[in-house]
Amino acid sequence: MKVTTAGESHGKGLFAIIEGLPAGLTLDMGAINAALAARQGGYGRGARQKIEHDEIEILSGVRNLVTLGSPVTVAVWNRDYENWRPIMAPEGCDTSLKRLTKVRPGHADLAGIQKFGQTDARNVLERASARETAVRVAAGEICRQLLAVLGVEVKGYVVSVGGVRDTNVYPFGALSNKTDLGMLSEELTAAAKAEIDACRMAGDTLGGIIELRVSGLKSGFGSCMTYPEKLDARLASVLMSVQAIKGVEIGDGFALATRRGSAAHDEICYENGAYRRATNHAGGIEGGMSTGEELVLRAAMKPIPTLMQGLSTVDVATNKPARAAAERSDVCAVTACEVVLEAALCTELARVVLERLGGDTMQEVISRYGDLS
Repeated sequence: MKVTTAGESHGKGLFAIIEGLPAGLTLDMGAINAALAARQGGYGRGARQKIEHDEIEILSGVRNLVTLGSPVTVAVWNRDYENWRPIMAPEGCDTSLKRLTKVRPGHADLAGIQKFGQTDARNVLERASARETAVRVAAGEICRQLLAVLGVEVKGYVVSVGGVRDTNVYPFGALSNKTDLGMLSEELTAAAKAEIDACRMAGDTLGGIIELRVSGLKSGFGSCMTYPEKLDARLASVLMSVQAIKGVEIGDGFALATRRGSAAHDEICYENGAYRRATNHAGGIEGGMSTGEELVLRAAMKPIPTLMQGLSTVDVATNKPARAAAERSDVCAVTACEVVLEAALCTELARVVLERLGGDTMQEVISRYGDLS
């Protein structure tokens, strides 16, 4: 399976082509649109979310809500394009409008200008924008529905916002009881909102940490034989591909480096005809392969680099010092990032599962997954 996205932040729309989906997967459009709405929510979001009302439109590969086995094309249209048509129309527009040369630290602006031979960061930032994640969520939710048929479930929650961190350990079932900030504690949510409010007043931004968990994935997905096949490498890579993610850990991650081996590794037992681990410090992956335990991953999101107060930079049109340009921005988008990370994880897990199982139809995929020990 392969997923390719296209589109610009203020262009006509955002698009994804999903190749390799088996025939016979029934899609729940309401669930996909609910995920798109969740991506637009969360405390600390900016004005753009009041303009857009994201909904999926399927352009190919589906008939009567059932996949056909052909490439599935999905679209999320940008309502704001009507306001940006004079600036962004591919058929012809005035490129002098909304030109951005005061490049923003932490964004793709300067590196993109240098790499692609541009003089206007608009030609870079429109694609680098996190607006692209809307269609990633749409595609990821389709993949989630494929995984759900097999009994594989993906959930996540916000562990921290800025310096407010939840140190509790929660069972998988509790991860559905999230606040409007994506956290599991009402008390910590209130503290995090206060920190977001303080940042808004200061023209600053906040990041945070998201935990993702996967239940129901059987053992043996991924491989120890070649490094591109390692499950941990693939999952870390797809999470790192999400805008603003600067760190990923699996299981106890960096904490394992401070422990002795006797406290770091998961002892193995045999119960009720199956091998199990007594603990799950490894986060459900050993030797690049799933163990059958819950997958546990965490991703660190940096603060959004577009600050309303602007950081010191250079105007690439003059090479003189300047204050960075301020596009419309969020104060904190950690809640939205959690939704995006779940979708990205679902996409890569679906790829891994289909690579191992094969099958042209969902019936074949379901049968082959059921045959695994």
